[in-house]
Amino acid sequence: MSHPGTLVLIMAAAVLAPLLVHATGRRVRVPLVIFEIVLGILMGPDVLGWARPGEVVDTLADLGLSMLIFLAGYEIDFAAVRGDTLRRSLWSWPLALVAGIALALLISRGDVFEAFVVGTALTSTTLGTVLPMLRDSGELRSRFGTVISAFGAVGEFGPVIAVALLLSGRRPAESAALLAAFGAITAAAVFWALRPRPPWFARLTELTLHSSGQFAVRFVMLLLACMLGLAEVFGLDVLLGAFAAGVLTRLVLLRAAPASSGEVLGKVEAMGFGFLVPLFYVVTGIEFDLDALLHDPGALLLLPGFLLLFLLVHGVPVYLLAPRDLGRADRMALALFTSTCLPLVVAITTIGVDQKLIGTDLAASLVGAAMISVLVFPLVAARVRARGRTAGAVSPADGARDSEAW
Repeated sequence: MSHPGTLVLIMAAAVLAPLLVHATGRRVRVPLVIFEIVLGILMGPDVLGWARPGEVVDTLADLGLSMLIFLAGYEIDFAAVRGDTLRRSLWSWPLALVAGIALALLISRGDVFEAFVVGTALTSTTLGTVLPMLRDSGELRSRFGTVISAFGAVGEFGPVIAVALLLSGRRPAESAALLAAFGAITAAAVFWALRPRPPWFARLTELTLHSSGQFAVRFVMLLLACMLGLAEVFGLDVLLGAFAAGVLTRLVLLRAAPASSGEVLGKVEAMGFGFLVPLFYVVTGIEFDLDALLHDPGALLLLPGFLLLFLLVHGVPVYLLAPRDLGRADRMALALFTSTCLPLVVAITTIGVDQKLIGTDLAASLVGAAMISVLVFPLVAARVRARGRTAGAVSPADGARDSEAW
């Protein structure tokens, strides 16, 4: 059990975080997640020692991570990202994985399993953190937002697949067979989701939308639980099930109850971003091994190195393979946004530490660099795009020549 005051402290931090974002917003735009994690570190055992998560809080934090990935899966509009954009994103991630593992082999001095953990973490994208930023700025449905959704989805889905294949503790062939079985069942579920829903589904959704019944919300939670359970049965990471559940939920709601789908999603988001997701980030801060990072010079020196590697390993392939209709500034911003990472880095390093493939000091360096990426990369990306738009407005001919050159 957790200490009875721990959950109170965590929720107090969750309430304080948006207040801090508002208070500092006039000077610098700090992502909400940074305050949530930093507040968790402050109240954790390495600083004030006020909070020590136990079984209940850890379970809620796991649900928070699943909800974050679920909402990221829901945001993906595959009808918009198909075609050339999707093909380019599918090529970029394997290139990043090869580069990540190759560089990780140098860092780990030939330790293959440690290199798999580090290399896979270097290729991840925090779509669940990036997309809310684009949604808040009104760019989620723009061409730039669609491209980020495509590259980010592959950057989030690819590492989950790699974890299932390489870090499951089974032989790769066995893991691949189980993954194929999971994929087949998920494909059947997609086929089911694409079929027309009976008229009573939409009627019941609307009738219970503002009552205690909440049929559609309960249906979404059932779908999430089923996909998480299916992934667990196949011995795969539950994040794979959460992502698949998000994709399926979007298909079902938009076809069965299009008029109510936005409001249903709003209720699910309120549950996620209002409770479970901030709890996950605060607990991440509480469990962050700050002592290992500060008292190991080598781990501390690796932190800026990993930050650079996040950008080089993932950002460079994305920049090179970005759609040709994007200008240089948008491609640079795309590389920065897709190099932003945190939840999957936490999940992958946790698996690596649990399986004794990496040490807590290396995990702390990776997570610390990922935290900085969430703070730095989106801010730089926004400024790069703003300067690009200004330059385009001043000299459209130069912008056109630059676009043709790429």
